[in-house]
This record gives sequence, C-alpha cells and structure tokens, in this order.
Amino acid sequence: MPDDAHRRSDAVHNRDAILAAARDALTESADVSLNAIAKRANVANATLYRHFPGREQLVLAVYRQEVRHLVDAADELLKEQDAADALEAWVTRLAQYAMTKQGLASALQAATRPATESFPDVYDSIVGALGRILAAAENAGSVRPGLHPDDVILLLAGLFQMDPATDWRDQTARLYRLVLTDLQADP
Repeated sequence: MPDDAHRRSDAVHNRDAILAAARDALTESADVSLNAIAKRANVANATLYRHFPGREQLVLAVYRQEVRHLVDAADELLKEQDAADALEAWVTRLAQYAMTKQGLASALQAATRPATESFPDVYDSIVGALGRILAAAENAGSVRPGLHPDDVILLLAGLFQMDPATDWRDQTARLYRLVLTDLQADP
C-alpha cells in the first residue's frame, strides 16, 4: 500500500496533467469532451472527475491558472530584466494570455453564467500586475510619469482582438511599439 506522501504526489501530478491537457484541448476546441481530456492527460475518467466533478470546475481551474501565470510573470520579469524590457516581455505574455483566453472563451462562456460576475478579481489582478511593471518602468525613467494601469490596459485591449490563427506575435510587437511611443518618458 503506498504511503500518504506518494498518494499526494500522484494526485498533484494527475491534477497538473489534467490542467495542462485541458488548457491545450480547450484552446483547440471548446467542445472537447472530458473523456478526451482525460485520455490526453493519460488518466482515467474517474481520476479527472475526482479532481474536477464537472466541466465548469475544470474550465474555471484552467482559466484561473492562466491568469495566475500572467500575474506572477510581472514580478518574475522585473527580477530578471530592466523595467523597460520587463514591460515589453509582459505585454507579449498578455498577448499570449489573450490568445489562450480567446481559445477558452467559448468554453468559459458555456461554463459560467454570467461570466462578468464571476471574474472581477481577474481584471484587478491583471491591472495590478501591469501597475507594478509600470511603476518600475517609471522609476527607471523608461515611461512617462503618471501612467494609470487602467488606461494602459485599455490601450492594450487590441491584443484581445487578434486572431490566434495569424502571426499574432509579430502583430503584438507592432502594437507594443505603437503604444510604447506614447508611453515613453520625454528625454
């Protein structure tokens, strides 16, 4: 009989595998079955349902994980790079998030009614991450003082309109350069 630590380790591994498989599968198709996700994660259906009793719980867990990665990236990037480079790298990650969210949008809408009431903390956490990077960039003299993260996120809202089937990475870089021109600090 396996010990408790081994069982917990297996459970964490299975949950992570399910979330990764669900993220990839739901990005490809909102209609993917839970059975197909379990198969993709190499777990039994019962294992998937033990972790996520229904589709809604799984879709919400994937969505929250994606948001958490985006928000955590702000502080990680600020530790690794100067503020201006961290801002650009984070905007690229925001675009990646937009592409993932767009892929999950149908599944998320089907899983939540109404979505706007379910996720006020998502917007606040994303804007908070952007605010930390903008503050660091302002302190470094990379962006003009007084930028409000709510305003900048609206400028970046075009990222959520991009088509994941196109070369969205190049388009992200072009949009960033357009926005950055207006955000840069005066020499």
